[in-house]
Amino acid sequence: MTTTVDGRRARGDRSRHAVLEVATQLASTEGLTGVSIAQLATETGASKSGVAALFGSKEQLQLAVVAEAQRVFTDTVVVPARAQPRGIRRLVALIRTWTDYSSGRTFAGGCFFLAVSAEFAARPGPVRDAIAEAMELWRSYLAIAATHAMAEGALPDLDDADQLVFELESLLSHANAQSVLRGGEEPYRRAEQAIRERLLALGADAAVLDELLA
Repeated sequence: MTTTVDGRRARGDRSRHAVLEVATQLASTEGLTGVSIAQLATETGASKSGVAALFGSKEQLQLAVVAEAQRVFTDTVVVPARAQPRGIRRLVALIRTWTDYSSGRTFAGGCFFLAVSAEFAARPGPVRDAIAEAMELWRSYLAIAATHAMAEGALPDLDDADQLVFELESLLSHANAQSVLRGGEEPYRRAEQAIRERLLALGADAAVLDELLA
């Protein structure tokens, strides 16, 4: 009996993962509200009842999609950057991996969270809370790295890590929006150039920036 139950659970997990892979891509271009159980059934070749059974409700589906997108984001952006030591090198690595994530279209619509945050910004509820939490976690990674960079003396002219993070997020999000709208990678290159100049003005080592932003 245990073997049978475990087999069913494994098949259910595989089905859920397959559906979520499709759903995150669709949500990045059509929005979370545009992803329906019927559409996912068509895209994955599953039955509507089968997809519905995996999630239970439209809201639960949306929450599962946000959680899956956060997992992908962490694996694609955060984990590779952790190969660099805390401080300026990790801060610059996070910028590099985020740019690669967005420009490489890990999600078809660019950054998943920038897309869905605009959709749910004025819609209170669990889905907006999950999106906000994921975005705050990303901001905290940048803030912690910037704070360590200040502590190690790598940004001697920086006295407000949160202000720097606000500027970094603004440049990266604008690059994402412009690239999704117009195509091409020029917006990312311009954002990286602006970030490089800002960090240099704060006293960063040009060699570190050239190595990790190249």
